[in-house]
Amino acid sequence: MAAMAALQSSMTSLSISSNSFFGQRLYFPSLSPITVKPTDKPCLIVAKLKHWERKDCKPNSLPLLRKMHVKVGDMVKVIAGNDKGKTGEITKVFKHNSTVIVKDINLKTKHVKKKEEDEQGQIIKIEAPIHSSNVMLYSKEQDVASRVGHKVLNDGTRVRYLIKTGEIIDSTENWKKLKEAKSKEKTEVAAAS
Repeated sequence: MAAMAALQSSMTSLSISSNSFFGQRLYFPSLSPITVKPTDKPCLIVAKLKHWERKDCKPNSLPLLRKMHVKVGDMVKVIAGNDKGKTGEITKVFKHNSTVIVKDINLKTKHVKKKEEDEQGQIIKIEAPIHSSNVMLYSKEQDVASRVGHKVLNDGTRVRYLIKTGEIIDSTENWKKLKEAKSKEKTEVAAAS
């Protein structure tokens, strides 16, 4: 009983009242006040951007599409990276981040899990994207990589050409070949499904 009475008296002395320390500044008279000297130059806060931060967008929230010097079907030479010096044909272009996929270049291994019980898992090689600034247009005939230029022909068509050789890239024959290849792929996919 005596212990209970002592406990009650100590609890009443600890009760929180309206003039308690919650919401008020703490004051320690034993400590000297800390003074901060104002400076003439404010310090600059530099924040590192997050790698997952969104890219620049249009008002309708679609990503901005970059202009690129290469198109699907162009022969290119890799000028930087692990596959430097290799040549190949562009199979896919991603304009929102300026990357391209080149056939049989920049191969990465991918581990694929099995989907059914009787099926086995696989390790396959896939072509990873390369930034478009790491590839240059390439001429097979003259074995040279060159920057691209633009000019207007006599009939009014605007074409791309290689600056070193003068070879025209955007000829009507090239476009016909690309259209035929795309139509063949579509028919093969339709026949497979």
